[in-house]
Amino acid sequence: MTLHPLVILSGNAHPQLAKEISQQLNTKLGSVETHVVINESVRDVDLYIIQPTCNPCVNDYLMELLVMVDGAKRASAHRITAVISFFGYARQSKKDKSRSPITCKLVANMIEMSGITRVITLDLHSSQIQGFFNIPVENVCSDQLFVKYIRKRIKPLDQGDMVIVSPGVGGVKRGKIIADKIETDLAIIHKASIASSDSETILVGDVQGKIAIIIDDIADTCSTLNSAAVTLMRRGAKKIYALVTHGVFSNNAIDIINECAISELIITDSIPNTHNQEKCPKLKIISIASMMAETIRRTHHGESLQNERMMMTSSCG
Repeated sequence: MTLHPLVILSGNAHPQLAKEISQQLNTKLGSVETHVVINESVRDVDLYIIQPTCNPCVNDYLMELLVMVDGAKRASAHRITAVISFFGYARQSKKDKSRSPITCKLVANMIEMSGITRVITLDLHSSQIQGFFNIPVENVCSDQLFVKYIRKRIKPLDQGDMVIVSPGVGGVKRGKIIADKIETDLAIIHKASIASSDSETILVGDVQGKIAIIIDDIADTCSTLNSAAVTLMRRGAKKIYALVTHGVFSNNAIDIINECAISELIITDSIPNTHNQEKCPKLKIISIASMMAETIRRTHHGESLQNERMMMTSSCG
């Protein structure tokens, strides 16, 4: 098999992540002007464009990605892979109201029709989104990153029994994977509707006197994290951490985190958040650069991604 040269390009969504990934791959980050003029030769190369579709300009970043792909196609790139560390439309993946769109499917169609031949992403909100595409989608999981952080940063500081907490029934599988790997119990928080405008919070599992670690994929308004923290404190949790893959932080989410009972909120840098870290001392950021770089390397060389040791190479800084 002929191995085509590897080129990394970045849009304006997250240039720092692209720079770190390029450094991990010992590859120079390609030059692109902001009005999308590719300043590198991409003829007959395997091109990887790093561009999360995230705040503050979700639609702009998506359009920039598509325009970059069109430019690369017209410059005769051999294969184009979109590295979308945060897939910003993942929550709109089903028709839950009359006449409502399935925006996630629409965006998948746009990505596919643009000429992208593969997508690499991180912790899709729903795994079935992979089925929206007719091209390969590598959904990299952050569970090994979180396991490593818990073992290296939480266990040595906080001695005592731990419990992994899923703040909703939809995240039980995610929480169970991590609980099994660190050999601890799993608790589940469920909001059951008891009236048209009220709900009752049900906690399944024992958190009394334990260090509770909430696991989730997206921190948006942070109301779910705050509600979970309130429930855990009422049930006697000793201390609360939260590990969340994507820090979206819309509206007054940072204020909510600052005021709630969570001691630390650990997120990845799938979305730029250094500006929020300055406002929230509880916020810790884990780099995904090594993990995504290794995924790119293995994809480029046609190697299997089903190797947990690959995910353990990532930094917990």
